[in-house]
Amino acid sequence: MAETTMPAAEANEVAETNSYELAFHVLPTVAEGEVANAFDTIKGYITNAGGTLDTEEAPARIELAYEIEKYLEGKYRKFTSAYFGWVRFTAEPSTIAELTEEMEDDQNVLRHLLVKLTKAEEEHPFYFHEAAADEAQVANVDVEAALESVDASATAETTEAAAATTEASTGSEPASATEADNDTAPTAEADETKA
Repeated sequence: MAETTMPAAEANEVAETNSYELAFHVLPTVAEGEVANAFDTIKGYITNAGGTLDTEEAPARIELAYEIEKYLEGKYRKFTSAYFGWVRFTAEPSTIAELTEEMEDDQNVLRHLLVKLTKAEEEHPFYFHEAAADEAQVANVDVEAALESVDASATAETTEAAAATTEASTGSEPASATEADNDTAPTAEADETKA
């Protein structure tokens, strides 16, 4: 038998890894102090599958956009809030099935989503809780600014109305009732002659 050698390209080939983001909801029934442990468990699934952790956002409680059901302890339960968090990592594609199975078996996880990241997504992570806090601050500022502008415009309209009333009473109206009658009399006479 002849000895075969591996081509240099294959010898230097390193296992392909991709960047992923795992977003998840932890059940609201988990005690607030235990949410960090649930997050550590999820990160453990990733490292046990051979993944390398990167960026993360720790779970924080949010209101869900709609009710989510999960089968727990022999019955379906509905949830309207959960602890939302995410973690980014790199791993070989072959490990993703194992990770997904572990996430589905975890009784503390309400729902999860695993996505492969593009290069642009890798460079610009989106911090949900930070953005939500900024949005709440902007909304509060906008309401206050709107109220101030409404007050300012109402004051300006009142001032303009008072000025218009003052002008009308000082110069535009007739001085006496007889002048007012004289102003309307010619038009009444003109109407009679036309008829």
